[in-house]
Amino acid sequence: MSNLSFMEKLLDGVEVEWKALDEIAIKISSGGTPKTGVAEFYDGDIPWLRTQEVDFGEIWDTGVKITEAGVKNSSAKWITANCVIVAMYGATVGKIGINKIPMTTNQACANIELDAEIADYRYVFHFLSSQYEYIKSLGAGSQTNINAGIVKKLLIPIPCPDNPKKSLEIQAEIVRILDAFTAITAELTAELNLRKKQYNHYRDQLLGFEEGEVEWKTLPEMALDFGRGKSKHRPRNDARLYGGDIPFIQTGDIRAASHVIMQYSQTYSELGLKQSKLWPMGTLCITIAANIAETSILGFDACFPDSVIGFVADPKRTSSGYVEYLLQSIKNKLEEKGREKSSAQSNINLATFEQLKMPFPSLAEQARIVAILDKFDALTSSITEGLPREIELRQKQYEYYRDLLLSFPKRDAEVSA
Repeated sequence: MSNLSFMEKLLDGVEVEWKALDEIAIKISSGGTPKTGVAEFYDGDIPWLRTQEVDFGEIWDTGVKITEAGVKNSSAKWITANCVIVAMYGATVGKIGINKIPMTTNQACANIELDAEIADYRYVFHFLSSQYEYIKSLGAGSQTNINAGIVKKLLIPIPCPDNPKKSLEIQAEIVRILDAFTAITAELTAELNLRKKQYNHYRDQLLGFEEGEVEWKTLPEMALDFGRGKSKHRPRNDARLYGGDIPFIQTGDIRAASHVIMQYSQTYSELGLKQSKLWPMGTLCITIAANIAETSILGFDACFPDSVIGFVADPKRTSSGYVEYLLQSIKNKLEEKGREKSSAQSNINLATFEQLKMPFPSLAEQARIVAILDKFDALTSSITEGLPREIELRQKQYEYYRDLLLSFPKRDAEVSA
């Protein structure tokens, strides 16, 4: 079916008028934040949404709950379900969500309660999602913050504005098509999350040793070599350090790999090698900055910076594979520790791992556990390969049709996309 002919049939020659959000909304509001450190304002039963929880989808709950006293203290007014929410500050600025339950929000959320006789809230959600880069570009400051005044003036294409019934029918048909794509993505994501939970459950069961049941040792005690990578030359971006044939692994390479690092995006020259350290194939790499405790094993000799710890297993005592599974099982605890240590960016240091005691049964038992988890991971390889790739493809497919279906003729040069 020709997409153009489909849109032509759907619109049937009707006009499209671009209206500002405050023309089609009953109310556009923002919330507030209860004073921090006051116990009576928090740990209540009122959902309180923060901008970091807004991420192009439906919001059914919030990570923080506040009390009635917290609502009064902050002016965090209740909003009805099915408001379109725009994140205005921070790393998520410009992202769009829909609250599916009544809740309160912080002051960095613009909460848009639409006039249901003019605009379908999901239609507006899909359209604003397509405008993410544009909305983000409207702000100012290091994180391009925007404000409620900007949100109120965002333009929305309303088909057939003189016939509200027909307009809503057209909007509903566009929503039906786009929701079908998002439903597939949601199902795949739910399946991925379920498989991850199953995998994590079996891994934690296998590694759930009690004190006294096995030996508890630190990583340095189980290693032939253990320490941070080296990157001594300043400035670190000196062009002379790069462009040779020596692999230089970075935190992103570790995060992108599945167990074994087989690809890299940067190389060192001989000068780069001289001011660094070459770690052998089989070294377990552990990130300690930005992405905490991401792990993977070198598939070749390589250098890495001091934001990565290298662990070379003593083969008489353990293996890199076993230690990697151990670290995966306590990753959440390590991330929490990192957040305690830094307000700006999560990170931990070498001492954290030098002092950390972990369970080490016999080599034979370690090998048995690794074999089981390797097999489980192979059986569910879509955890790191198939399902995420399919989700990404479905998301791109949704974005393609969303942009196609919502590319209405613009009123004049003043309307930007």
